[in-house]
Amino acid sequence: MSAGCAMSGMQSSLSKVNLARASLTAAARGIVLCLALALTACATVDFQSPKTVSTATLDTYDTRLGKALTPTRSKPNHLSGFLMLVNSIDALTARLMLAERAERSIDAQYYMVSDDIIGRVFLQSLMLAADRGVQVRLLIDDQNTSGMDTLLAAVADHPNISLRLFNPYASRKFRAMDVWDFSRLNRRMHNKSFTIDNQVTIVGGRNIATEYFALNPDYNFGDLDTLAIGPVVRDTSIMFDRFWNHERAVPFTHVVNHADDKGERYREMRENLASSVQEIRNTAYADAVRESYEEFSLFQLDDYIWAPYELVYDSPDKALTRSLKSKNDLITTPLVAEARNAETELLIISPYFVALKPGIEGISALARKGVQIDVVTNGLAASDHLLVYGGYAPVRKPLLREGVRFYEVRGDITLAGTRSAGTDDAKSSLHTKAFIADRRYFFLGSFNWDPRSANINTEMGILIDAPDIADRYASLIYQLAPTTSYEVFLEGNSLRWRTVEDGKEVIYSTEPESSWWTRTQGNLFRLLPIRSQL
Repeated sequence: MSAGCAMSGMQSSLSKVNLARASLTAAARGIVLCLALALTACATVDFQSPKTVSTATLDTYDTRLGKALTPTRSKPNHLSGFLMLVNSIDALTARLMLAERAERSIDAQYYMVSDDIIGRVFLQSLMLAADRGVQVRLLIDDQNTSGMDTLLAAVADHPNISLRLFNPYASRKFRAMDVWDFSRLNRRMHNKSFTIDNQVTIVGGRNIATEYFALNPDYNFGDLDTLAIGPVVRDTSIMFDRFWNHERAVPFTHVVNHADDKGERYREMRENLASSVQEIRNTAYADAVRESYEEFSLFQLDDYIWAPYELVYDSPDKALTRSLKSKNDLITTPLVAEARNAETELLIISPYFVALKPGIEGISALARKGVQIDVVTNGLAASDHLLVYGGYAPVRKPLLREGVRFYEVRGDITLAGTRSAGTDDAKSSLHTKAFIADRRYFFLGSFNWDPRSANINTEMGILIDAPDIADRYASLIYQLAPTTSYEVFLEGNSLRWRTVEDGKEVIYSTEPESSWWTRTQGNLFRLLPIRSQL
């Protein structure tokens, strides 16, 4: 409706004027939105712009870290040393300690670096290292950087920091407008690695955010990393270089233009980071970190388990919309082969467990061969994604009938390694991605047992031939399962959930710790034809 039409109808009532104004406003907004959509549809990311090719710093044996590891040089080349980081506080401490000790290089690759206190502490540690002359390469998937462009621009302003975004959005403020480019943007880099001076690396499931380091008041993830030394570090650096120099890894300055007020922006960012760190300096959480600093040793070399290993990862070409030429470029090739080779026992730990028909058939065939298969995952009580629960729920009955056992993590308990001051009331959720075969082979990484990890996102991890590690963690999981999870079983054709509460066995006939509305939503999501995207 035009303003003229509205004015002509003034004599009828004031309400009509108001209606006209509302309509005019809505029309104006619609025009603006259409124009924005049209402009956005033309906005693209230039993946062919020239960029500097760089590789990992190799000659680092004379660094502090290199010298500390001198006693390990006599180890056979097929072995690497592994120290598991179960405790969230220790996992943060390890990263901060390594950043403090860096002399030549830091290569960090993460799916998520959040603009929260943990993200700021992490960025501050990189900035301080860069101040000392350390060359920092930071590769972040662009999926979770919404609203962070100003902060990241200031980080990129440091002369010793190179920042690249993996598979970035063209539209920085209204990302939903990039929906026309869904087939590209659907493919994300889910890798997580943190490598210092090409001597030490951390690989596992943790992103950089409060919920991964026991500092989120609402929910915290039970997760697992490994601190690794030896030849696996060089392998990780080679992998990092492949992603860093790939066409989908775009220099931040090619995507975001923040040339104005560069100096002022940088100064404010440094002040804000320092202020954020200062805010928690006198908290109980900071006390826990300081205690970890005093007790945790990076180089108590006797604590590392040396074992044969294989670093496994997807080619970064998986992020392209075209198909990969070789199955050797996929992480699923070695992982599926290792799982199929299980002879007696396969323990799968995955926060998201979504199996399509081929997966159900493969697991069933393995179970029929006499292999005991156990799955530890998030049920409805601990799930942070109802959509994923909708994809997981139909898997249970057919696999239970084949003898597969399911243990769904309880949301009302504190998972190992997630307790810290001030977060005792937070909901627990599993985030560890691992599997153990025959109490010998141990996989740890970013790979979830779902179609998204298998077919869409890039993933990485380490396969370790280490009975000591495999048996230790399998035994721990089975020991804790009765009180930290619900064992799902069939009674006739109905699902039941069994757990131990206050020393007594309790059986539930509906999804525990869930409301009627939550169960309804979960069941509705089961009907959506999107399981291949989960």
